[in-house]
Amino acid sequence: MILLSNHAVVYVISDSVGETAEFVVRAAVSQFEYTHLEIRRVPYVMDRETILETVQAAKEEKALIAFTLVLPEMQHFLTEEAIKAEVPYVDIMGPMMDGLSKLIQSEPKRKPGLIHKLDEEYFRKVEAIEFAVKYDDGRDPRGLLRADVVLIGVSRTSKTPLSMYLAHKRLKVANVPLVPEVEPPDELYLIPSERCIGLIIDPSQLNNIRKERLKALGLTSGANYASETRILEELDYAERIIRRVGCPRIDVTNKAVEETANIILDMKKGGYTR
Repeated sequence: MILLSNHAVVYVISDSVGETAEFVVRAAVSQFEYTHLEIRRVPYVMDRETILETVQAAKEEKALIAFTLVLPEMQHFLTEEAIKAEVPYVDIMGPMMDGLSKLIQSEPKRKPGLIHKLDEEYFRKVEAIEFAVKYDDGRDPRGLLRADVVLIGVSRTSKTPLSMYLAHKRLKVANVPLVPEVEPPDELYLIPSERCIGLIIDPSQLNNIRKERLKALGLTSGANYASETRILEELDYAERIIRRVGCPRIDVTNKAVEETANIILDMKKGGYTR
């Protein structure tokens, strides 16, 4: 194809958004001393009429067609029409799927839009992680109203690790420490009780956990933070708050973070009873 001007056009045809094909085209054109390339995206193509119209437009403009169509019948129709119209084309997805199919001895799903779906899941995960960091340890009570799950409990009941683990499951989680000297935020009593989960723990295990924490900080294990009296006071206060909120509770004694998280996920799916 000989260009009669310094302007070239590439039509990007996709049965999804078309971002993949456009990215490949832009990456390829960056290897040329040519900056006057116009990319025209034709997304969500599921009918033959759109393909015919695009092939005709490409013929009139002496353009190239790049496509990512996963349905075989649409692929064949496009290539047949492009050949008839003498329009050059590049199948971006097909050769890679064929190669992978031979490598792993399996047929592809042939479902349009899967890449975009994966992208959406990834960004939801990132958003959930950012949410967990922003609303960790009761930093901003406004986050409680937007959270999918609110965790409450005394210090060292794994609120932060649980928040991060659940964030990787795309749940927006906020957590609030329960301390006798600090009244919980008003927002805690405004959210539906089923969105809140109280974390309880055996006093003796909490005592051991806190002593180890103090050692790690280079402090004496006799500090009030790890005293039996203080722990019982905190747990009693937490119990009163949990009852007032009316939320379900989970005993995290001897439970790994993953185990507690799975219980919470079951609760969100409706498969857990108090």
